[in-house]
Formats: sequence, C-alpha cells, structure tokens
Amino acid sequence: MKIVNLAEKFSTFDTHWDPKVVAEYNGNDIMVVKFEGEFPFHDHPDTDDFFFVIEGEVLLDVENETHVLHPGELFVVPKGVRHRPRAEREAKVLLIEPRGTPNTGDPTTAAPKDRI
Repeated sequence: MKIVNLAEKFSTFDTHWDPKVVAEYNGNDIMVVKFEGEFPFHDHPDTDDFFFVIEGEVLLDVENETHVLHPGELFVVPKGVRHRPRAEREAKVLLIEPRGTPNTGDPTTAAPKDRI
C-alpha cells in the first residue's frame, strides 16, 4: 500500500499515447497517459474503456458523435463500440482497464504498458 502522486508520475515522461501503469485494482491497470493529436479509431470487444481527464481537453469521437471532456470529467465507452480519443493540445488522462487490455484493441499494434 502506498500513495500515488499523479502529478509526479506525469512528470516522469513526455511521450504521447503511451500509457503508464501507476497502480493495480482488482485485476485492473490504473494508468496515466498524455494525449496529443489523434489516436486511431478502435474498439475493445471484451471490455469497456474508461477515460478521466485530469488536465486539458479531450475530444472523444464515439460512433457518429464527438464528446468534449474537460478536467474532472469522465466517460465510459461500452465494449465493442468504435471510438477515437484526440486532443488538439496535450491532455493528461487517467485510464482504467483490465490488466493486459491492448490500448488499440489489437495486441499486435498496442503500445507496451510500462509500470512507473
């Protein structure tokens, strides 16, 4: 058991679309990630996708709609629904998903999840 300081964790990396595991909870990875630009459209056939914006603004394209997320707001994309997060300027986001879930929905194209 330990305290996790998210600001400190964000300060350890500068990459985008590169999730970093900061804790685990009931078989889920709790991750921090920086968004800038567009991520590819994708889905997760077996799990929902959880986004919580800590800093900045995230545009979340879900099917035929775009949702604008501000700091302190969260959004859950249901499993199997195609979506694409994007950010015009850098945004800091907290993600929660089952351990081992590929961020692209496809293990062959997923970014590795380093623990920090």
